[in-house]
Amino acid sequence: MTNNPIGVFDSGVGGLSVYQAIRKHLPNENIVYFADSAYAPYGKLPKESLHKRCQHIAEFFLQHNAKAMVIACNTATALMADWLRTEYDLPIIAIEPAIKPAASLTRTGHIGVFATENTLDSVRYQRLVAQFARDVSIHQVACHGFVEQVEAGDLDSPKTMQLISDYLQPFLNYKVDTLVLGCTHYPFLAKSIKKAAGAAPLKLLDTADAVSLQLTRVLATHDLFNNEPHQRDLFYTSSDAETAQQVFSKLLGNKTKVLEA
Repeated sequence: MTNNPIGVFDSGVGGLSVYQAIRKHLPNENIVYFADSAYAPYGKLPKESLHKRCQHIAEFFLQHNAKAMVIACNTATALMADWLRTEYDLPIIAIEPAIKPAASLTRTGHIGVFATENTLDSVRYQRLVAQFARDVSIHQVACHGFVEQVEAGDLDSPKTMQLISDYLQPFLNYKVDTLVLGCTHYPFLAKSIKKAAGAAPLKLLDTADAVSLQLTRVLATHDLFNNEPHQRDLFYTSSDAETAQQVFSKLLGNKTKVLEA
């Protein structure tokens, strides 16, 4: 079982930022990645529909004999992590916005959060803010359009840069110096966000590395490390495979075969 794959999923290609961190920290592990791009963004999906998608993907991973599952999506974590953990008997690692470290790092007392609407409205997110950000001012916005731009592989076009500027400038006016990227798609826009910020001091935080380290701890606890050489990773999409292959290859920096699921 130890050489069985780890299932990683997101509403689309955003979770590839988490995949890259896992690949870096756990080079022996085999991974099955599921991009649910036909239903992206999850941030706009009704909860009942999101429930059905998460159930479908979990069953898909079980068919691939996954030994653990990583929810590489803040929205799916916020709304479905607890249910998935009660429903499926395998280790499940989730992701949350980096509110706690942001509150510790800010020097101006103002932190910003870019996330999806469903994440910002979730009880899980509100609990994070109440627990760790009581002594700072939080400025948050649902960044409509970001996911769609990343799904298209459009990271720095004039349209993307304008979107980023529209969401970022009000934060800079409030002296935000620490920005939480509360969706796994958004790290792929990090360079463009920094460019849009110009000379303003702005730290960007995402939790891909934290998730991979938590996965490492969970695998150790359950004695699930793969001690054999890495065999292969498989990439699936619920949308058009040919289009997905182009975007995957661009984001990962190498030609990547993607299969339709």
